[in-house]
Amino acid sequence: MGSGKSTLGKHIAQKTGKEFLDTDELIVQKAGKPISKIFEEDGEMVFRDLEAEIIEEASNKHDCVISTGGGAVLRDENIENLKKSGILFFLKASPETLYERVKDDDSRPLLKGDNPVGILRRILTARTPYYERADFRVNTENLSVEQGCEEILRLYHGNDN
Repeated sequence: MGSGKSTLGKHIAQKTGKEFLDTDELIVQKAGKPISKIFEEDGEMVFRDLEAEIIEEASNKHDCVISTGGGAVLRDENIENLKKSGILFFLKASPETLYERVKDDDSRPLLKGDNPVGILRRILTARTPYYERADFRVNTENLSVEQGCEEILRLYHGNDN
């Protein structure tokens, strides 16, 4: 969360004329309630099941940009579905930067607690081995949106050769 997945994904889709799919937005549409409510009322497992279903559906589309939630990698089936028709990018930044980017967003259920930077650090430590399965890594720490888009597109087009 806060690495730039949705922001960069939207810009890249716009620049390339591709469809943009945000799996978190699709989950909210399907569930008819915000992600924070899904976590609160139904639990994380129900959310992860919905997420896997949406990712499978999105992965069957072609020529689009897909932004997933940061926890999507926790299920191998999600990584496999995304990789079967696309290239995965791991957008990374420090826990401090991630927190600065999301601190005013009350809809982050995993950041509820006394030490959100510590929570982010623990989440990153646990998820990094999954994130490393991506085809490319882009450190968004000090990149503008435009620079992030340029770097992702450079790596993407370099992969076409």
